[in-house]
Amino acid sequence: LRGASYMEVHASGGGINFTVRRTREASEDELYDAFQKRASIMMKNGTTLFEAKSGYGLDTDTEIKMLRVIKRGINSFPIDISATYCGAHSVPEGMTMEEATEDVITNQLPAIKKLMVQGELEVDNIDVFCEKGVFDVSSSHKILKAGQEAGLAINFHGEELHPLQSAEMGAKLGARAISHLEMVSEEGINAMADNGTVAVLLPTTAYILKLSPPPARAMIDQGVAVALGTDFNPNAFCLSMPLVMHLACIILKMTMEEALAAATINAAASLGKSKRQGSLEVGKLGDMVLIDAAR
Repeated sequence: LRGASYMEVHASGGGINFTVRRTREASEDELYDAFQKRASIMMKNGTTLFEAKSGYGLDTDTEIKMLRVIKRGINSFPIDISATYCGAHSVPEGMTMEEATEDVITNQLPAIKKLMVQGELEVDNIDVFCEKGVFDVSSSHKILKAGQEAGLAINFHGEELHPLQSAEMGAKLGARAISHLEMVSEEGINAMADNGTVAVLLPTTAYILKLSPPPARAMIDQGVAVALGTDFNPNAFCLSMPLVMHLACIILKMTMEEALAAATINAAASLGKSKRQGSLEVGKLGDMVLIDAAR
């Protein structure tokens, strides 16, 4: 709010790395208590399926701790949760990008995969923050490919602050979804359309960071399925999908019908859930919210 950019805050030790330090200090029970409170608010705002990510540990033990919290939520909450491993959310303090990439691939992923096989963790997706000053396109490709080989679907941060051609890279890998995309190119949009990659747009982030909004209209016109998300995190503290739908209409110039589809069937598709959730159809889950309203 005082004018510092996202990466300036990040470079000063704030942002993700600040939250990493606090997450490492917290117990699993403390994290689960916060998880319960936030998930309950999401339910009250009408959410029936959401993606929960790790990414504030950046080491094997803390990433697993976060994924255990998510597993507890999967087991206890009456709504569906898709778990995403995001050990490459930031380069840990004291490490280089190359060292962090190697740690994710050779230490974190194998440990997580072992616990998945044992039934102690349930993880669906892999994420990486592909960005200038974080993980470059080459390192991101290596991490995403390793996650894919471990059985995880690719669903990652791309083209948020700088145009890096990460959308083209992700589409070539067969990414299920790419989020942010404020700086995506026409070539990136075409690649996503050709691959069937879902664009997860986050108007809360564009708003709070004062970024140019992602080109939603160009994506829709080119045939990319556009989904919406809250991007809930310490930077964009929003748990309300109705508010996100409103911002999509105002900031992203989407119609109300497009915003509704983006928050339901396309959002489910971004998590590989559209065959059984995201719309009211014969043979699908009766996954709906009943609202007592005057109209």
